Amino acid sequence: MILDEDLAAIDRQLAPHWAGLSGARILMTGGTGFIGRWMLEALARSGVDAEVVLLSRNPEAFARVAPHLAARFQLVAGDVSEFIAPPGHFTHIVHAATDASAALNANDPRRMFDTIVAGTRRVLDLAVERGITRTLFLSSGAVYGAQPAEVGHVPESWHGGPDPRDPKSAYGEGKRAAELLCSIYGKQFGLDVVTSRIFALLGPMLSLDIHFAAGNFIRDAMAGRTIRIESAGTAVRSYLYAADVVAWLWLAMLRAPRGATYNMGSEEAVSIADLARRTAAVLGGPGVEIAGREDVGWNPGRYVPSTALIRGELGVEPTTGLEEAIRRTAIFNGWKK
Repeated sequence: MILDEDLAAIDRQLAPHWAGLSGARILMTGGTGFIGRWMLEALARSGVDAEVVLLSRNPEAFARVAPHLAARFQLVAGDVSEFIAPPGHFTHIVHAATDASAALNANDPRRMFDTIVAGTRRVLDLAVERGITRTLFLSSGAVYGAQPAEVGHVPESWHGGPDPRDPKSAYGEGKRAAELLCSIYGKQFGLDVVTSRIFALLGPMLSLDIHFAAGNFIRDAMAGRTIRIESAGTAVRSYLYAADVVAWLWLAMLRAPRGATYNMGSEEAVSIADLARRTAAVLGGPGVEIAGREDVGWNPGRYVPSTALIRGELGVEPTTGLEEAIRRTAIFNGWKK
């Protein structure tokens, strides 16, 4: 029910624009992940006659999880770094493939970096070979590195970056290198690549059991457990609802100026400790315990975007606040008030 409501809201927002994908043939990488799955669900519901060829390392596993999407779209086995694209003409690419794994970034940063950069180059080479009209690249707010405390909302024009001496920067530096490749291919080969720098997200279909703090907090509160924070909880984040980011992404594909780059996230800043408290309050959890240890993550500071550019150019606004995003994510996962 929650997912149906969200997909209907996306469809209403994009109804004037979906026709721009009529007859399109889209190659999509990363479509089996959290954001990609949402994008496919929205496109499937739209009724537009677009074809999607979905690259997946394990098509059979995705077909078991989402048989309706496997029946609607074509799944092709392959790794983003070295895949062989099916024959024929493509009109668009959605390049969303990245293993956003904290464990991989910590334990095998070389693989993390190589997957992002080599995969992006392979996709861009294909775009040149096939004369593809437009590519949408899903980058990350991690390209800005550590956000200074005095920069409340980081804009696209800010030129900070991750520390290249720290292997934990593999993900952020990989995305930066991939964005540079997009710019090079735009200048050298005339490709039209629109880039989205995605910040933290929350919503149905987000895994509650991996490294995302918001998901972990919802899992624990739903189970009636005290939410435990190992760090001091002072890191600051913001959370855009999944249905919002998906509407923004498809709108960027359809309406963004050539070569545009947009932050996509919420401007509602919240510390990790306050996020835990608000989650416990919304879901009736027993409370929060803060251990106060040093934060060893890649960004113990602030991670909050300015979205003035995309709001001004594409006319979008967040539709779902933090408490409602927490509530809807929990309901999707079986929570009953």
